Amino acid sequence: MVEVTAGHRMGVAERQQGNSEDMRVVHVSPTPFGPGGILGGGERYPLELARATARYLPCELVTFGDRAQVWQDPSGLRIRVLHRLGLFRGHPAHPIAPQLAWRLADADLVHTHHTRSAPSRLAVTVALATGRRRVTTDHGLGGGGWAGLLPDMFQRFLTVSEYSGKVLRVPAERVRVIYGGVDPERFHPAGGTARDGVLYLGRITPHKGVDRLIRALPRGASLTVAGSTGHDPRPPENGYPMLLQRLAEDRQVTFSGPVAETEVPDLYRRAAVFALPTVETTCYGKPVAITELLGLSALEAMASGTPVVASRTGALPEVVVDGETGFLVPPGDIEQLRRRLEQLLTNPPLAQRMGYSARQRALELFTWDLAAQRCVAAYEELLRLRTGPS
Repeated sequence: MVEVTAGHRMGVAERQQGNSEDMRVVHVSPTPFGPGGILGGGERYPLELARATARYLPCELVTFGDRAQVWQDPSGLRIRVLHRLGLFRGHPAHPIAPQLAWRLADADLVHTHHTRSAPSRLAVTVALATGRRRVTTDHGLGGGGWAGLLPDMFQRFLTVSEYSGKVLRVPAERVRVIYGGVDPERFHPAGGTARDGVLYLGRITPHKGVDRLIRALPRGASLTVAGSTGHDPRPPENGYPMLLQRLAEDRQVTFSGPVAETEVPDLYRRAAVFALPTVETTCYGKPVAITELLGLSALEAMASGTPVVASRTGALPEVVVDGETGFLVPPGDIEQLRRRLEQLLTNPPLAQRMGYSARQRALELFTWDLAAQRCVAAYEELLRLRTGPS
């Protein structure tokens, strides 16, 4: 487990007082988060981390869209959208924007997101050629690695979990786990708010196991499924939304669709249980190579005082403490999932105790400020080294 040392906190405090603000960081993310981009964890993460990092260092987030624009976030982060000329192979994670090269001219350190994305490849190539420090955070995007050369171009891999570091298959000495976070002021319990039912919030795709969750729903319980549906054009996956509708016909299931950001915290506060039933093999028999690199929705639920029932897969065991902040169940096990949901739904004092422990764990380990401090510690480590692949 990653901890922030007292010595590092002192270094952060000194920087806030203006004693060492001599490093300018540029984060590069292929797609923006929000209405003009994608509402997903892989897009939210770069934005939130960059916002938190901007408290300690001059920081800019560069991303891509239909038109160029620049603005200053209230956090102090400058957000720059570069006009993309097109998309390589039509994929949103591969915007084509050669002007990125000169947007890095003033950077001391380049931090890319989605390691194998087109902007990440261009940014690390430019940074390597110009002697700038280079780090990356992967969010699960697949693709080739330039015959093994791409990982060697980065000096550090700042991973969102220990699991993420393992699946990257890069030298362990260059991995630093910074995790991800949650805003505890935005996501918090609301005293007096009645809690009821099960909540799932996230992308609605086969590997998330929503079909298992509907099947596991205890008799008489309600389920809210919130989030956007994946757009896989290939059969049978393209029929997944219709499969979920059929499974829900005789159950109390509400499909809310995409939810506005302002409404998300209240969803967590009203739920008795949050479920993240990610599977390792989909209902179509397709193996899932990489399951959960972190689980931001689980962290948001925990900060909201909501116990979590999640699959024991990926990084979820790093987030959820079984029997303390919720329960972990074997991925795809409908009966175990049903039992644990029922246990929390029928025992409000247990759910309340676990929800309290969940929030405490989120506050102690998984805030965006803590993630930023770990990130800055990794940056400072590189400052003490000569530029190069080490």
